[in-house]
Amino acid sequence: MTPDHIMRSSSIMACCESTVPNNAITSSDPVPSSKMQYPLQEKIGTPELLVGREKEFKNFGKWIANIPKKLSKSRVILARRKSGKTAFIQRIFNQLWSANGTVIPFYFDISENKVWYPTFAMDYYRSFATQYISYMERDPSLIGTLLSLEELGVYGKRNGIEPLLRDIDSMLQDKAAGMHDLVWKTAYSAPHRFADFYDRRFLVIIDEFQNITQYVYPDPHYQTAPIESLAGSFHYHVESKIAPMLVTGSYVRWLINISSKYLEAGRLTEMFISPYLTQESGLQAVYRYADAYGEPITNDTAVQINTLCMSDPFFISCVIQSNFEEKNLITEEGVVNTVNYEITNRYSEMSRTWGEYIQLTLQKINDRHAKNMLLFLSKHSDRYWTPKELKETMELDLEIREIQEKLLTLVEADMLEWGNADIDFRGLQDGTLNLILRNRFEKEIHNFEPDLKQEFHAQIRALKQEKQKIQGMLSNLTGQVAEMQLSNAFRSKKRFVLSYFFPSSVDIIETDTLDKYYSNSTIQEALKTPLNIVDVKTRLIFQREDGKNLEIDIVAESACGCIILVEVKKQAAKTGIAVIEDFHEKVVAYQKQRPDNRIIPAFLSLGGFTESALDLCIEKSIVVNDKIINF
Repeated sequence: MTPDHIMRSSSIMACCESTVPNNAITSSDPVPSSKMQYPLQEKIGTPELLVGREKEFKNFGKWIANIPKKLSKSRVILARRKSGKTAFIQRIFNQLWSANGTVIPFYFDISENKVWYPTFAMDYYRSFATQYISYMERDPSLIGTLLSLEELGVYGKRNGIEPLLRDIDSMLQDKAAGMHDLVWKTAYSAPHRFADFYDRRFLVIIDEFQNITQYVYPDPHYQTAPIESLAGSFHYHVESKIAPMLVTGSYVRWLINISSKYLEAGRLTEMFISPYLTQESGLQAVYRYADAYGEPITNDTAVQINTLCMSDPFFISCVIQSNFEEKNLITEEGVVNTVNYEITNRYSEMSRTWGEYIQLTLQKINDRHAKNMLLFLSKHSDRYWTPKELKETMELDLEIREIQEKLLTLVEADMLEWGNADIDFRGLQDGTLNLILRNRFEKEIHNFEPDLKQEFHAQIRALKQEKQKIQGMLSNLTGQVAEMQLSNAFRSKKRFVLSYFFPSSVDIIETDTLDKYYSNSTIQEALKTPLNIVDVKTRLIFQREDGKNLEIDIVAESACGCIILVEVKKQAAKTGIAVIEDFHEKVVAYQKQRPDNRIIPAFLSLGGFTESALDLCIEKSIVVNDKIINF
């Protein structure tokens, strides 16, 4: 990238005077879709895969709204790996960037890679300055770039950015003089100093903050110990009200210890995030992952997957993407076998992820007693246990002091929870961990291997007894994932006639209109044509002849050459004639691109249709329905 490339406005100073308020962050997608941008590539992948977390977004929305008023205290998000915290904070960054309001976000990930001290400092500063310019210039392409000091200097001169020019000069001089502490000081203090100089507000987001104590080395060859005290650099700035911090950590106890030792207790407000979603959000995640990866599921198996995965989106994603050779997610047996594979196969993604946690523990304690206590406490995580109670209940041949020491080591390794009293310990209330531990240790400890498949089938049998509750949950969810339910139904059913999903007896059609609907031979032929679906795409975007982009919700192609184009409207209001006209325009444009295929247009409107809209559907031979049937 050349220095000229970043010159896109007459003056950044004009941007600095913006007073546009931030949109409230109350959900994963609070910014209007027409304005929402994703300059920071989120690790979750497709943005739609982030579901739920309404409670957390609402909480942080209030916190962010108070940053302009200098009322927000720095926070730390504590959660195990694969709990969704990175996706959460990256979405916050993209929301703030898209809102273009009074809070400027800065995101930095401290990876688990060794790095030389001055290189780390330069990387931190260049990331901050590049993102700052990206925000002010409204150029999303810069977020994926790291501008050099030369490019930053050219930009600073052309726009009169005094702090930027001073920082670059001092960093280069200090690095040349070997004064690496001063290089780092310039870097980590930059957001606070810029906020003060321009009377703006910044949000400093640092992912995996605990890694700063383990991977930054004072020598370029990594021959000495890492600089553990580097976290203390933020001792003062963590209290900034003009550039508060939001940091995360995957190893809860490790990060708590760092915060207490180097930042002093109370300087970071601790926020815990559960890896589990609500049942409804978890079910929505199942549909979204299945749709994203084109994996056939049914309504029944969607509920089964969500239940066995305990509404854990990472667990759900592992099952949907599983490499299990016999994966089949449209039958109960297939779901059970796939879930079992992810838990029991040592090389599955789910098992490997938890294996890292377990291995960290076993490096410190690798004896039968520690495993036994860990397994017991994970099974009985509904209460706290003292070393004395464990000794008596488990009949341990250990001194109470020895039990206490092993329990504390397990706490430090984030495998147990420590209560308010020094002698209280509890297993993590994490059902996924319990399954992994049972699979790994039960045979070693209790001389038998757990039959998880049988337990999974038992869970599903119990689930079937709650049929009314399940139907209600599916009904509530339909308005959000109707097109996913239908596209997945096309994949799982595969061979059908369209009347299976769009029957000719439609409650929404008045008698006289129904007669016209029946008499339309093209509609009747479309409903009765046998289909063998070979490909299903959702939200397909294509270009009209004049270059305009058009989007179709579902495109399902049959082996016979028929292509079903489906528009899905999920709002409660009736679909009017204008919407049908727009859909028909898409159908005509698509047909021109596929002249040798027979196009069957269909429209699912959960709110029903106006009379004029229905008349137009009949005129244009569009198959209709207003409810989810056989999905």
